[in-house]
Amino acid sequence: MSTAAALKEVPRPSPPPRLDVWMLAGIAIAAAALLAGIAASGVRLVYFFQPTGALVVAGGTLGAFFVTTPRASLIQAFRRARELFVPPQLDHAELIDQIMALMKHARASGLLAIEPMLEGVRCSFLRESLALALDVAQRAELEDALLSRVRLRERQLESGARPFEVAGGFAPTLGVLGTVIGLLEVLRRFSDLASVAAGIGAAFVSTIYGLALANLVLLPLAYRIRARAAEAVEQDELIVEGVLCLYDRVHPSLARERLGAYLGRN
Repeated sequence: MSTAAALKEVPRPSPPPRLDVWMLAGIAIAAAALLAGIAASGVRLVYFFQPTGALVVAGGTLGAFFVTTPRASLIQAFRRARELFVPPQLDHAELIDQIMALMKHARASGLLAIEPMLEGVRCSFLRESLALALDVAQRAELEDALLSRVRLRERQLESGARPFEVAGGFAPTLGVLGTVIGLLEVLRRFSDLASVAAGIGAAFVSTIYGLALANLVLLPLAYRIRARAAEAVEQDELIVEGVLCLYDRVHPSLARERLGAYLGRN
């Protein structure tokens, strides 16, 4: 089989990323439930718009981001959050077919024969792993290097979740702080009982802000980023297994069976 023919066997890349409908549905359900709960309470929605509480909670949480997280990590965290809405398409079946095409060509013409095919490999981690397999003489060295890359990539991906987890811990406390500030303002007008009653209710809106920001925004973002990191690392593990099978000249049937174990997790 010629190199050109082998390149044709490599499947085309996955379609462009699409919006994560499930995540958008979750946001819509949470927002609808919150609004429905407010409506069921009989309290007007405008009552929950308290500038002082919003400023304390939002400003304090943003400040916590900057204080606890270095600039580069903060930028990376917001980039991870943005990518949640348009995730990459992880097609394990297509990736396995691509690895099998490379494996068949390597068995027919030798491992070095796949070098011209690397330009046609769209997955950067697979391309880099294959290039490393061509340069490393010892199998143990190759496995250690690949696993080290997987662990490093896992730490890098999960690091995007930590700032949101930290901020999610501060937000409820800042909500309580906003409530205390509101109560202090109420106590200044203690002689007017009507104002006191209304002011106490308004003061506790800050606590709602903090709890909602933490439990409906920040912590769900952190958990979602970790879930996406786990999916990406699982794909990297599939690639490592495939590259090692190719390096060991494992029979294609056995290699497909070993790689097929990852399809049940996809």
